[in-house]
Amino acid sequence: MPVISVIVPVYQAESFLHTCVSFVLGQTFRDLELILVDDGSTDGSGALCDQAAREDSRVRVIHKANGGVSRARNDGIAAAQGEYIAFCDADDYILPNTLEVMYAALTGAGADTAGCGHCLLWPDGRREEYPGALPAGTYGPQELREGIVKPLLGQRLDFGQGVLNGFIVRFLFSREIVRDNQIVFEGAYLEDELFLMEYCLHARKLAMVDDPFYIYLQNPASVTRNYLPRYQEEFARFLARKQALAERYELDKLSPGWEDSTCWAGLLIAVGNEFAPGNPKSLREKIACLKALCARPELAGAMERLRPKGLAGNKQLVADLLLGSHYTLLALLYQIKNRGK
Repeated sequence: MPVISVIVPVYQAESFLHTCVSFVLGQTFRDLELILVDDGSTDGSGALCDQAAREDSRVRVIHKANGGVSRARNDGIAAAQGEYIAFCDADDYILPNTLEVMYAALTGAGADTAGCGHCLLWPDGRREEYPGALPAGTYGPQELREGIVKPLLGQRLDFGQGVLNGFIVRFLFSREIVRDNQIVFEGAYLEDELFLMEYCLHARKLAMVDDPFYIYLQNPASVTRNYLPRYQEEFARFLARKQALAERYELDKLSPGWEDSTCWAGLLIAVGNEFAPGNPKSLREKIACLKALCARPELAGAMERLRPKGLAGNKQLVADLLLGSHYTLLALLYQIKNRGK
């Protein structure tokens, strides 16, 4: 029985997978299994998964029809045999001593969970390092509620200090806690944020380290053209799940008004998505979609109750234009911003 199960969902990752697998199998902590979940890839990813399994007995492969990252992670959890679970995306990697340091911190503190920071890495070598969800140290149940669950629930607007990121790839999870409480991933939007929230409501002790162990490889081209045609549907699904989570664990008192903050954050993302360069709609159609978006009851209610001030970057301008119903002007500004992309 391995101590740690590393779960990697794999979809169309042929050009990245070797790096990811090499860094997992090259960990200084050797008592692990690597579960590669091939989510219906049509490139060479599946064959690379099988090759990795032939070359290292610690690798197990699951081939399945495409069902999205949430189902792939859930299948990996179901197959995992380790006492602890770590996640990694196929186009990223973890530094060689990641699991050793995190496991040592966890066992040294008598914790059931560990966390670390992350690093954004661009093709030109530029790096941006970010701290973990909490400063280095150990945290109990109440501190987890205040320090992770509360900001993930309601503090979703960026007023210049940033918002807490729900990256599950920065944590080492107890498989027992996940299994006993039937914590699963669902949907394709912020599914990791909800997973982390629910998990932290059951964790007993978290050990945090400072190191930015998780490496996110950045692809600027894909970011600027990443239009999500089902974003509004996925956000509505996410909001419903978050409401159910808040009701089940009586979280409304933890962060009153959390729904308005969540809806505003979702609205700002929706606007950026609607005007992403990859959206094939005409300008007139985009403006019509924007008007319909702001008329949705949950978003219209949030706009009426909460009028944010001091948002970071261009978000304040976008919010002000939305509140003033200046949809055409907003569309033209986005058109100028995206020129040449």
